[in-house]
Amino acid sequence: MSPPRPSPPAPDRLASLFAAARARGEAALVTYLMAGDPDLATSRAAALACAEAGADLIEIGMPFSDPIADGPTLQRAAERSLLAGTRLADALALASHLRARTEAGLALMGYLNPLLSYGLERFVGDAARAGVDALILPDLPPEEAEELLAFCRPVGLRTVFLVAPTSTEERRRAAAAAATGFLYFVSVTGVTGARRALPADLSLNLKALRAASSLPLVVGFGISTPPQARAVARLADGVVVGSALVARLAEGGSRAARVARVRRFVGRLKRAMRR
Repeated sequence: MSPPRPSPPAPDRLASLFAAARARGEAALVTYLMAGDPDLATSRAAALACAEAGADLIEIGMPFSDPIADGPTLQRAAERSLLAGTRLADALALASHLRARTEAGLALMGYLNPLLSYGLERFVGDAARAGVDALILPDLPPEEAEELLAFCRPVGLRTVFLVAPTSTEERRRAAAAAATGFLYFVSVTGVTGARRALPADLSLNLKALRAASSLPLVVGFGISTPPQARAVARLADGVVVGSALVARLAEGGSRAARVARVRRFVGRLKRAMRR
């Protein structure tokens, strides 16, 4: 009996969505929600609402008990998700559910420990089969990512690495060399969370990063209002909004009310980002 054939590599949906956004004269809108927050059904409905309201890429958080890059809003989302019993397999199932219903890009964001417990090779294969386009692991340095990259390449799963304002030139180059999806620039020093103002040196930092890589540059951490998203969209290829969305979902009410708030806010972000 012949061995099963490997699954064909996934199409480069990320490259296509960034190219389409550029053709429209826009930056791509990336929205983040935690899988299983406050429950799986609500997170499924809210993520789909993001896509329907115009999000180009849906970033799905995988809950973890020690999310070192996350601020209080996303930490509480992870706690709610874990208390609801959400597992890594549930985040993968959420991605699969979305892939069957939208052509928006899908990225899984989380931390390395749960993936190692699940089995890194098994996780990468399951993520690719679920229709995931990219992985974002903030606690995996690019210098230590070769094992992950070796599993991702054959199945076409893209990798994303974070670069901070404090990153050295050497780290910027390492992230640029290892990334295959896009580079994620952390706009502020610190953890995720809404901020009142954007950093004054954002434009200079992005110019330096563009000199190191031809990949799309996506900016996140601290972007919480449509005017902020519009300002960043003038400088970057993509804009991530996470904590502000998660906070709206956490305001309470019925599932329909929560999802409606998310949909309205994503629509406002999308309209603001049109250049």
